[in-house]
Amino acid sequence: MKPLWSLWRRELAVAMRRKTDLINPLWFFVMVITLFPLAIGPYPEWIARIGPGVLWVAALLSVMLSLDRLFKDDYRDGTLEQLLLQRAPLPLLCLVKVAAHWVLTGLPLILLSPLLALMLGLDMSLWWAIVKTLLLGTPTLCLLGAVGEALTVGLQKGGVLLSLLVLPLFIPVLIFASTAIEAAQAGLSIHGHLALLASLLVAAITLTPLAIAASLRVSLQ
Repeated sequence: MKPLWSLWRRELAVAMRRKTDLINPLWFFVMVITLFPLAIGPYPEWIARIGPGVLWVAALLSVMLSLDRLFKDDYRDGTLEQLLLQRAPLPLLCLVKVAAHWVLTGLPLILLSPLLALMLGLDMSLWWAIVKTLLLGTPTLCLLGAVGEALTVGLQKGGVLLSLLVLPLFIPVLIFASTAIEAAQAGLSIHGHLALLASLLVAAITLTPLAIAASLRVSLQ
């Protein structure tokens, strides 16, 4: 457990020294939600109808924007090679890195969502449904995105390739989250949709660390 705890503390310490890397995805998230009502115009009923979907798409794009700092800096300074030499299993180390990344990028998005939901004129029950889908969906996005980031970490300009790799994987999460929000808007139960999101999260926690570890080994060869 000591290597895992050391890696967790290191990730948090490095992130605190690079605050701009943490602020950029949040700023992007806020700007999209802020500019959206201005583009729609003075139609509160339209904004309330499609606002939750826009909020979720903005969160998805913010997660993609933050993926670039997950492994790139460690690749440049040789930290990834050191991870492969640790006594702890590499999949567990990868899971710790992704968990720290979600705490630093995904969790702040969820904490900002009440203010942004208020700006979009959403009621409290609908906002609570959005928070539940974000709590289950954003960790899954981070785990799936980490696989693509691990595959492209050795490329000089892998941003476009990363988007092509991870966007198809993000689509099921977006579909289940949007259908849950639609059910909440209609006054229906969303427990079935949340169960599907939870199953995707469990599958991602189980399988993606293995895929991330294998991808890093390939990228470092």
